[in-house]
Amino acid sequence: MQILIAEDDPVSRRLLEGNLRKWEYDVVSVADGRGAWEILSRPDSPQLAVLDWMIPEIDGLELCRRVREQAQPGRPYIYVILLTARSERSDLIAGMNAGADDYIIKPFDTGELRVRLHAAQRILDLQAQLLAAQEALRVQATHDPLTGLWNRAAVMEALVREKCRTVRDGTALGVGLADLDHFKGINDTFGHRFGDAVLVGAAQRMAAGLRGYDTIGRYGGEEFLFIAPGCGWEQTVEVAQRLRLAVGGKPFEADGRVVSVTVSIGVTIVPAESIADAEQIVAQADAAMYAAKTNGRNRVETARCLAAGATP
Repeated sequence: MQILIAEDDPVSRRLLEGNLRKWEYDVVSVADGRGAWEILSRPDSPQLAVLDWMIPEIDGLELCRRVREQAQPGRPYIYVILLTARSERSDLIAGMNAGADDYIIKPFDTGELRVRLHAAQRILDLQAQLLAAQEALRVQATHDPLTGLWNRAAVMEALVREKCRTVRDGTALGVGLADLDHFKGINDTFGHRFGDAVLVGAAQRMAAGLRGYDTIGRYGGEEFLFIAPGCGWEQTVEVAQRLRLAVGGKPFEADGRVVSVTVSIGVTIVPAESIADAEQIVAQADAAMYAAKTNGRNRVETARCLAAGATP
């Protein structure tokens, strides 16, 4: 574990450095508060800091306050131990109120310091485990467990956000609903394990065909909803055609079997002045997708063509 030392006395600093390296810590040391703050304000700063209270430029108390003020949800916690010759109860209270986690009085006992560092490391390890568990729960709540794409609730939330941005920025928003053709036959013929492999492969191919700021999620079953910000009719159709070719361009292989799969896609756009809600937008794309199924599958249809009573 990396640890920061902020100590202006060179003798004390060398003593700390020697002990901490002997205990196998990766040591970063500075002689003043400004240097300490430059390190602690970085996103990748050490999570454990031993700060002398009385150091030049920015003292230990102010460093504690700044560290706590910059704390953000999801950012690793920085555990701070104040090192000082002050021994009054009021000093201890002031240090803790400023945001220190622990307090060691000079001259310190090396055994005591080592034990307190071990306690700090246990707390940081527990926090890391908690953050990992929270992230796992977040992923579980927002991602489809099979394909790894956003799940229906999450992709619909993304649609609502992008629709609001479209209205605010005065742009257009492309939306498409893609459905794998004859997927029930794949499951019936080859089994659900092979069908799952096809779903995963199709999801990966479509996700790879989108821009970094586009969104795609599993809407349900073999249906996928994609969102393309800033796209009008032509650009949205281009995106859909790219996804169609990505899925149908080469066969899927799994468990020694090979099968070609195509996809039918319906698209619509959301102009800046649209008052449609997310469900209405998806319904437009869904109607266009069913038109693609009716007109022969493995094709892209648009809600604009449906409204005009024409086909592309």
